[in-house]
Amino acid sequence: MPETFMLYGATGYTGRLTARMAVQQGLRPVLAGRNAAKVAALAQELGLEGRTLALEDAAGLDAALREVTAVLHCAGPFSQTYPPMAAACLRAGVHYLDITGEIAEHEALVARDAEARAAGVMLLPSVGFDVVPSDCLAAHLKRRLPSATHLTLAFSPAGGSSRGTAITGAEMVNRAGLVRRDGIITPVPAGWKSRDVDFGGGPVSCVTIPWGDLATAYRSTGIPNIETYVAVPRAAQWALKSARVLGRPLGTRPGQRLLRALVGLLPEGPTDAQRAAGYSLLWGEATDAAGNRAASRMRTPHAYTLTAAAALLIVRRVLAGDIHPGYQTPASAYGPDLALELEGVTREDLPAT
Repeated sequence: MPETFMLYGATGYTGRLTARMAVQQGLRPVLAGRNAAKVAALAQELGLEGRTLALEDAAGLDAALREVTAVLHCAGPFSQTYPPMAAACLRAGVHYLDITGEIAEHEALVARDAEARAAGVMLLPSVGFDVVPSDCLAAHLKRRLPSATHLTLAFSPAGGSSRGTAITGAEMVNRAGLVRRDGIITPVPAGWKSRDVDFGGGPVSCVTIPWGDLATAYRSTGIPNIETYVAVPRAAQWALKSARVLGRPLGTRPGQRLLRALVGLLPEGPTDAQRAAGYSLLWGEATDAAGNRAASRMRTPHAYTLTAAAALLIVRRVLAGDIHPGYQTPASAYGPDLALELEGVTREDLPAT
């Protein structure tokens, strides 16, 4: 099998960023997507092969995947796009990677673990910002406190998001919050709980969100109780809590059309200057039944820069034959120190208590 990979969704914001970074690193992915003109233009710009592929065309996907070792799937919204691509990878014996952060996808791919192992295929979603650094942080905290029963993760991203991320957020507006209790993903009200977190510059107000780590950190660590938080100014936390009332109408078909129209007015994504100046901060805490505690912090480059770099780091591992069949998380496949291989990522252990 040729040692190359397909970058599907190559003409989106994150796809283009990843494609250009891949070329800078000497990789030569096959660029693919459904818009023929956009794929051809990017392929010509980068001197790469381009393919026009529709996810509904199972035969076309099967034929194209016979020419690659892995797929890096960057086409959202992932709730709609991952099922046909993951299924095609399983049929073709091709390793599946993506940049989603959606819990439902992880749980669905966990259910296909035995099928993937039998096919010798690795299913590794979330090879970007959500969740590579946070998954590695979770696994590191488990390593520091093996007896941990509770895990809290918090994020403070800076520098703006892409239109594609906003569309995914619009899809989720009518969904409840989530936590993991006793190993079970459990619904809670939107904006259910708030707490102050010190990311290194003093306390910052954070509120619970249903982050992908509720799926991945559990698989990476076995810790049964997990909460995830994002930094949100106290004055704006009402917006998250208002989803308890407004989420239902905004989740209807007309509501979704309105939100997508509004998202379409946004810039496609952060500029190069915004990404260069941006960064993300993470904090995690593990505790056990005896009251022992371990906490650590991380700092990373801008989320989109890190997504492209982390995805390509894992692609290179896969192309080199470092694969682990079945459903995997970044840390279960490559360990808690994987994120530290990325330029600009640092980790700090806080004093144990």
